[in-house]
Amino acid sequence: MSIYKDLKDRKKKICVVGLGYVGLPIALEFAKYFDVIGFDIKEDRIELMRSGNDPSKELEASAFDNKSIVFTSNAEEIKEASFYVVAVPTDIDEHRVPNLKPILGASTTVGNALSKGDYVVFESTVYPGCTEEDCLPIIEKLSGLKVNIDFKLGYSPERIVPGDKTRTLTKITKIVSGSDSESLEEIAQIYDHILEEGVHKASSIKVAEAAKVIENTQRDLNISLMNELSMIFDKLDIDTNEVLEAAGTKWNFLKFYPGLVGGHCISVDPYYLLHKSKQLGIDPQVIAAGRRINDGMPAFVAKKIVQMLIEKGKNPGQSKLLMMGVTFKEDVADIRNSKVINLMRELMSFSIHVHLTDHHASPNELAHEYGASMVDTISSDYDVVLVAVGHKRYKELDIEYYQSITKENPILIDLKGIYNKAIMEKALTYWRL
Repeated sequence: MSIYKDLKDRKKKICVVGLGYVGLPIALEFAKYFDVIGFDIKEDRIELMRSGNDPSKELEASAFDNKSIVFTSNAEEIKEASFYVVAVPTDIDEHRVPNLKPILGASTTVGNALSKGDYVVFESTVYPGCTEEDCLPIIEKLSGLKVNIDFKLGYSPERIVPGDKTRTLTKITKIVSGSDSESLEEIAQIYDHILEEGVHKASSIKVAEAAKVIENTQRDLNISLMNELSMIFDKLDIDTNEVLEAAGTKWNFLKFYPGLVGGHCISVDPYYLLHKSKQLGIDPQVIAAGRRINDGMPAFVAKKIVQMLIEKGKNPGQSKLLMMGVTFKEDVADIRNSKVINLMRELMSFSIHVHLTDHHASPNELAHEYGASMVDTISSDYDVVLVAVGHKRYKELDIEYYQSITKENPILIDLKGIYNKAIMEKALTYWRL
């Protein structure tokens, strides 16, 4: 019996567990072709989705139109499904250790709902072995079923990039894997049905898990090199962007740029690989060094700003700074694990008065997540303006704007390098990584 055929004939249903920036798009895409149950433990989010609103503010209201989907926070209702997709967040705790509570909780929910012949596919980013060693035992224990005998297991890592309106879900090749050859083929058919770019069949679940976790680890390491170079070049009084522009004229030079590395992927996934490696008795040097450099960037930037204030004869404790942008990347509303908050705290440790502003971020979420607030009105007496996120709206601002909101001898910190240095330096002290 083919579960793909039963789904296509609408004899069976798909359930997506976890409707965040990954789960909701995949649920809605499946709902174009199959009957779907969208499950999330947060009733307030469910209510928003029922009314056609994406809580993550990534999708337009039209994305909900003409979709065969029911949203629920009632775990009993998901028992109607036969193909479960788990897309809950995987983050780290305050000790930078993988926090598996959401994915283990989702495994419990699915285990209690599973029936013979069902499929369970995980999309959450994890370390190699997590799906089979941590999640599977919970599902088997609660369901009383055995993998490959009574039900099938798979892993298909998410690859959605928040804010990217070009490489959307259907335009990204999807890695798929299964607990045996039959499950691999069925899972591949189901995902391939909604994709333009098709699927890549991994030989095992562990291979698929490893492929995902190294994608962001590789990017993290490349950015950490640029950050370390920016520290060196700052001491040499060399502009890093100008160096990268020159080096980039060679055809095989990889163009990465320095910056704050936050969010729920690049700054988190390497810790999953580090965690698993240490369990195996391996102490990775390169991965750990990259994380150490990137985690240290807020302190480096804060120290630089303090030095610049002192050089201008300004007392940091009496200085006022406007920080523009608090989301983890440009033109998204997501503030999770934003390193801008770390930078704010570093600046405040020097008694600098910090004001926050970001038209994309939710004031309520910022207050709930970090206990921070944004200003209602931007003043005209800032000593420093720090552009922390390269939002499109910020790129359109000119030198006259910054002159209008600052005092004499102002400093403009451009962490993303979005402005023309030569123009800005005509009236401001300008610095970028």
